[in-house]
Amino acid sequence: MVTKDLFPPQVSPSDPAHIAQLRRALHQHAHRYYVLDEPTIPDAEYDRLFQELQTIEAQHPELMTSDSPTQRVGGRALESFANVRHAVPMLSIRTETDTEPSGAQNFDARVRRELGLDESAPAVEYVAEPKFDGLAINLRYERGVLVQAATRGDGEVGEDVTQNIRTIGEIPLSLDAVRPELVEGHEQASTLRLAQDRPGSARTVWLVPSVLEVRGEVYMRRDDFEALNEKQREKGDKTFVNPRNAAAGAVRQLDPAMAAQRPLSFFAYGLGEVTPAEAGGPDFGTHFEMLQALKSWGFPASSLVSIAQGATELIAYHASVGQQRDSLGFDIDGVVYKVNSLALQKQMGFVTREPRWAVAHKYPAQEQLTTVLGIDVQVGRTGKLTPVAKLAPVFVGGVTVTNATLHNEDEARRKDVRVGDTVIVRRAGDVIPEVVGVVLPVVRIDSSVRAEPVEALRPLRQRSGQAAQPERGPVFTMPRQCPVCGSDAVREEGEADYRCTGGLFCGAQRKEAILHYAQRRAVEVEGLGDKLVEQLVDANIIRTLPDLYRLGLTALASLDRMAEKSAQNILEALQKSKQTTLPRFLFGLGIRHVGEATAKELAHHFGQLDAIMDATQEQLLAVNDVGPIVAQSLRTFFDQTHNREVVEQLRACGVTWEEGAPAAVDPKPLSGKTFVITGTLPSLSRDAAKDLIEAAGGKVAGSVSKKTSFVVAGTEAGSKLDKAKELGIAVLDEAGLKELLDGGS
Repeated sequence: MVTKDLFPPQVSPSDPAHIAQLRRALHQHAHRYYVLDEPTIPDAEYDRLFQELQTIEAQHPELMTSDSPTQRVGGRALESFANVRHAVPMLSIRTETDTEPSGAQNFDARVRRELGLDESAPAVEYVAEPKFDGLAINLRYERGVLVQAATRGDGEVGEDVTQNIRTIGEIPLSLDAVRPELVEGHEQASTLRLAQDRPGSARTVWLVPSVLEVRGEVYMRRDDFEALNEKQREKGDKTFVNPRNAAAGAVRQLDPAMAAQRPLSFFAYGLGEVTPAEAGGPDFGTHFEMLQALKSWGFPASSLVSIAQGATELIAYHASVGQQRDSLGFDIDGVVYKVNSLALQKQMGFVTREPRWAVAHKYPAQEQLTTVLGIDVQVGRTGKLTPVAKLAPVFVGGVTVTNATLHNEDEARRKDVRVGDTVIVRRAGDVIPEVVGVVLPVVRIDSSVRAEPVEALRPLRQRSGQAAQPERGPVFTMPRQCPVCGSDAVREEGEADYRCTGGLFCGAQRKEAILHYAQRRAVEVEGLGDKLVEQLVDANIIRTLPDLYRLGLTALASLDRMAEKSAQNILEALQKSKQTTLPRFLFGLGIRHVGEATAKELAHHFGQLDAIMDATQEQLLAVNDVGPIVAQSLRTFFDQTHNREVVEQLRACGVTWEEGAPAAVDPKPLSGKTFVITGTLPSLSRDAAKDLIEAAGGKVAGSVSKKTSFVVAGTEAGSKLDKAKELGIAVLDEAGLKELLDGGS
């Protein structure tokens, strides 16, 4: 037995050296069990060692340490999570929407263009890895001990979930300085040169730096997920929708003892803050080298990680992992490509909040067949009416789907979706499920039996003159009154959607507007959730946002499941929410098309809310991330008297934020100009031309209108060029565009 003579008889059980050796042995055996799947001792022997350590620590509490294996489960339940500001922002990665092999080619072409490489230059070296479907986590180690774990949050501020993360067996609580044996001899057959097979790299030894932030994904294996749901069913409890939701819910569980009951796993894939090389930290040359160091320190990394040379090998990797996708023990929704050289990563930098040197390449959406049980109409926060197909439950894209959007009346009619139809449902990643199309029942035409999609069947009917299918339900028609408040539903010119005209009079919009305003990324009113807002609105206690700050203890405490202590907590949260920031407040107003990033850009540009409220459309167009649609939406919102009244009432209720002077704006040659690109340019791709225009202050739109300033046309330009000529809009070739970029008029 490996541990038989672990502690010499002359050593006292309470001796610090004895305890340290016992903890080290337990850490190593846990790593072999959870990470390497290569246990070297029976479970009973591990339990004996664990119980011995528990007994010693109970008898000598002064010898307890935070990184002891006995501390993985424990600690009191929390009332809420503390905020954690990331030392290095946790940035998102651009998604390549082209799921075909050309998606990899597109990325490689962008990288080569950014690096100024011509066709004769050698292939760029990449690291390719799976895109896990879990929850991103930042682990902070100081002097080799885990001191904090935080969720990604909004990329800048996350939540402190340390107690729950400590319950995950694959995450080390402390790190050994040197553990090269953990990365040697681990090989996997593949048509590609895998990361573990790179000659010599597996034997590189890196010391653990004094400050180390490891980033990775917490996820739940499929077999663990099924076992967890089986236990839930046996207890008569609610089952979980998919592994990702179950994992995320466990990480954000306020009681760590409850979190420990959910089987979670972890893969490491990157770093946050690390002691710099000049202060004794690691001096990695490549991303691959960094991954190997993470493995040597005891972190699990995917065996599917691979080195790829150029677009050809990226395509091969995408195909290879795609073939294995269904047989993997965990969910992925794509792969990630990263430039391997850290020096080149630094050279390429970032655009907005995304690295130029990395991309997520998704797989095609997953599809299944099911039946339409009904078609409902939902009313959104902005009053948009959306037809939703109610479906017989079907498991697709890792989720049991019972609803799927039909988008709008035109789309529902184009697909001719009716109650009782068999339909194809598609879902990919976190995308809302949608109905792709209708598949009709088996029909008999001219003595042949076949199943036909609706559009293909119509000409067959016409030719045969037969009623070739059973009677279907009625054609869907969007109601002309809001199903919630009965107000007129109107469709504005040029719009695809119907919208309720009830505004804050409409209960659906009031509820969603309040929830949007109170969410964590807006002004944040902790504890103000769906059920409470529903009660407040349904009881007519709240009609507008300012009513939130007029709530009293008596009114709150009288609601269902709202004790006086809970009501007091809500009032305190409301008081706390009065001190916010201008971007959060602006985002919280729920203006169409104004997300978090746009709100930040507006606040930075204008400095003050009144300046934003009074800005002309032309002034709004000068803001980064604001195009014609967003500018019009802002103007429409603040032109409504009742919206300005809401803002003033919120101010009167004490809602405040810090304001500043407008940001200095460097004059740019194309500020206020809108461009449309069509056809193939001689030397610039559309993405490259778009980047150049936006860098010079211009906007790039997808369609030609009277507001278009210039159309940039290349060879094989189509209807957009014709529309430009029809409207008398100036047309530029590539040379003309470059002249304009250089300061021409």
